[in-house]
Amino acid sequence: MTNSAPVSARRDLTDAPLLVAARGGKPRHTPVWFMRQAGRSLPEYRKVREGTPMLQACLTPELVAEITMQPVRRHGVDAAILFSDIVLPLYAAGVGLDIVAGTGPVVSRPISGPSDVSALPSLAPEQVAPVADAVGLLVKELGSTPLIGFAGAPFTLASYLVEGGPSRNHERTKALMHSDPQTWHVLLEKLADTTLEFLRVQLGAGVDAIQLFDSWAGALSLRDYREFVLPHSRRIFEGVAEISDVPKIHFGVGTGELLGAMRSAGPEVVGVDWRVPLDTAVARLCAAEPGAAAPVVQGNLDPAVLFAGWDAVEREVHRILEEGRDAGGHIFNLGHGVLPTTDPEILSRVVELVHTATAQR
Repeated sequence: MTNSAPVSARRDLTDAPLLVAARGGKPRHTPVWFMRQAGRSLPEYRKVREGTPMLQACLTPELVAEITMQPVRRHGVDAAILFSDIVLPLYAAGVGLDIVAGTGPVVSRPISGPSDVSALPSLAPEQVAPVADAVGLLVKELGSTPLIGFAGAPFTLASYLVEGGPSRNHERTKALMHSDPQTWHVLLEKLADTTLEFLRVQLGAGVDAIQLFDSWAGALSLRDYREFVLPHSRRIFEGVAEISDVPKIHFGVGTGELLGAMRSAGPEVVGVDWRVPLDTAVARLCAAEPGAAAPVVQGNLDPAVLFAGWDAVEREVHRILEEGRDAGGHIFNLGHGVLPTTDPEILSRVVELVHTATAQR
């Protein structure tokens, strides 16, 4: 038995800026949150996480709730994002992996062929019940602040499973994709099932939006993305839409050439990394889907700029806000996650600046 709140008991957040912007409305100010806002940049995070392995922390409801709340208390962001990890559902399902400090996820037995794919375990809801419990705790504490749930997209999960860990070139992943497409698609179908089940648990517990991370999709050509990845990501977004009408966000790193295809998977919001100006991203999205509603975008301050001093940060924030005006809606964020040595005070000042600069629009 979990503490998760049923979808029917979802909070009334009609006026929450993040949700208004995500649906293409006019929020009272541009909403802002940061990928990896709950993490190593916060001293309170380092203190509370001390001695607890990452994946164990992600399955400890009280700890998840505390870590998720920390940036909301400190920065005044317009959304919390559930403290978790994209490989958590694989770990919970029984895949042998660990998160190694300084490296990232490491898989004990990488996938290399059909028999490995057949042996890949499925995720049962009870295996991530602690995540639902954590969401239940957060729903009670967050008040008027929305909670974003998230999961890793099938391609990125497959890359970890095939490569055995992080990869610069994804050569084993691409080799499997091209040499044995049938096995590849079976693998991604199974991973889409796992991802959708993980999101279903979060949605049932009460999250207010979801973000699907395809962190490594930028390693692909548009042709390969459309053939080998898009159908599986689309199935996840369609599955989420059948469960709930919460806004859906899709983000990947280095995906400037894929933005239109990523939007066609079905999210309301497309995340844009720092490599592509938001107005350029909007133009590409509009060109990819003529006649569609103006796209809603999320992003896209370069995380490294946060180390350049306040004058540079302020200048870049204003530039991004101006470029975001071309969109049907804009959620301010970084172009990737907060770097571990970022000064938390700078993040708080960015939130204040975004709110102040857009309050009268």
